[in-house]
Amino acid sequence: MSLLTFTKTEFHNLFSKPATRLYPQEPRVYPERTRGHIENDMDVCILCGLCSRKCPTGAIKVDRTGKTWSISRFSCIQCGYCVESCPKKCLSMKQTYTQPGSEKQTAVFQKPETEPKPVPKVEPKPPQKVESKQASDSKPEPAPKPEPKQERKNAT
Repeated sequence: MSLLTFTKTEFHNLFSKPATRLYPQEPRVYPERTRGHIENDMDVCILCGLCSRKCPTGAIKVDRTGKTWSISRFSCIQCGYCVESCPKKCLSMKQTYTQPGSEKQTAVFQKPETEPKPVPKVEPKPPQKVESKQASDSKPEPAPKPEPKQERKNAT
């Protein structure tokens, strides 16, 4: 009897669709709210350190003097506290997972050096010329006089 049960299961599996995906050929499509790995846009980051203070595992380190932001990917538990606390919203949670590896690695991001903004040069104004006697003889046009306001009388 057990041979017939096994044969039934074998034929079912032989002619049905596979239960798993062919991973490298068919990449997985993650749901919308999947928590993947943390990405940082260093052009926007101000290195305030709020993300490192909120991280429960201490996976994020911020060095303001060296202008670096680093994350230990295998220590991160993808909780998203750092993304929520970032004031500039430069941190984001990507929908892909950390690539497997044989060693723990720390990803270090360097703040790009920005050139100081050039200060506009203020040139002194040239001195104004003194009007000649002929120009002062001509009288300037008088300013128009404002119209007088009419007062209203209340009929009481």
